[in-house]
Amino acid sequence: MKAVLKKVLGLSLLAIASIAAAQSKFPDGSIKMIVPFAPGGGVDSAARLIAKQMQSNLNVTIVVENKPGANGSVGGKAVQTSPADGNTLLFSASTHVLAKHVMAAPPYDPLTDFAYVARVGEAPLMMVISPDLPQTKLKEVVDAVKQQPDKWTAGLPALGAAAHLGTLMFDKQGNLNLTTVVYKGTAPALTDVAGGHTQILIDSIISLQGMAKSGKVKPIIVTSSKRSSVMPNVPTAVESGYPKFVTESWYGIWAPKGTPEDRVQLLNKAANEAVRQLTKAGAFVPLGIEPVTETTDEFRKYTQGYVVESAELLKGAGFKPE
Repeated sequence: MKAVLKKVLGLSLLAIASIAAAQSKFPDGSIKMIVPFAPGGGVDSAARLIAKQMQSNLNVTIVVENKPGANGSVGGKAVQTSPADGNTLLFSASTHVLAKHVMAAPPYDPLTDFAYVARVGEAPLMMVISPDLPQTKLKEVVDAVKQQPDKWTAGLPALGAAAHLGTLMFDKQGNLNLTTVVYKGTAPALTDVAGGHTQILIDSIISLQGMAKSGKVKPIIVTSSKRSSVMPNVPTAVESGYPKFVTESWYGIWAPKGTPEDRVQLLNKAANEAVRQLTKAGAFVPLGIEPVTETTDEFRKYTQGYVVESAELLKGAGFKPE
C-alpha cells in the first residue's frame, strides 16, 4: 500500500512539475509591443521592423500597438503598469529616458521603473526648412535667423526628444535665440514646415526623408559625422562649418520593472539576433538606421551617460520642465 501511495504521490508531483513548467514557458501566446507615438513616424517604423523579425525568431505573435500622448508617457505608463511577465514591451526613442528632465510631473522614473531589454539602433537627425525659403546652406539659415529672428520658428515634435536636443544644440552653436513650438509628434510639425507655418524642423532622418525626397521640405544638413547613405547629397553639419553639431536619435526596448531576469535576457538575445538579421538583409538601410547590439548592462550604462549629457544641455539652455 505504501509503495502504491509513493508511486501515486510521485506521479502527482511529476504532473504538478509539468504543469508548472508549462505555465512558466516563455514566450507563449503573444507579446504586445507598445509604441508611445503615432503610427507612421520614425519610432513606429523601426518598431514594426524589429517586431516582425523578433516574431519570426521567437515563433510568437508580436502585436505593435500605438499609444501616443503626453510626450510619450501615455504609452510608457501603459507598459510600466502591465504585469511584469515579459509579454508587454515598450519600444521607444531616446526621449523616453528624459521624462524626469522635461516633464514637471512625470508619471514614472524611466531609469528605475523599467527593465532594460535592448538598444537596437541609432539614426542621425536631419534639418529641413520650408520649401519656399531661399536658403540652401546651413550658414545661410543661421544668417537669416540672426537677421530676422521674428520670422523663424523651429518645431519640436516632443520635449526631450532627440529633435529637441538637436534643436537646442543648433541654437547654442549658432548663437541664436530661436523661437520654438511644441507639436504632438513629427507628422504635424512636418506638415507645418511644408506649409510654411513653421520654418525649421530637426528630427530623425527616418521621419523626414520621405518629404525631403519629394521636395515638400528642403533638406539642409544631417547631424552624423559622415553623410547618410539615405540622403547622400545632403551635407553634414561638420562639413558645413559646425564640427560639434553631431548627434543622433536612438531606439530601445524596455519591459516593466520586475520582469524575470531570464525572460529579459531571452528578449535581449532575440532583439540582438533580429538586429543582426535585419542588418545582413539590408533592411535598415532605407530607414537610415545604424544597427546597435548591446547587453542589458551596456544598454543601462549607455542610458545613464546619455541622461547626464542631455540634462546638462537642457540646463544650459535654460529649459524648464513643463
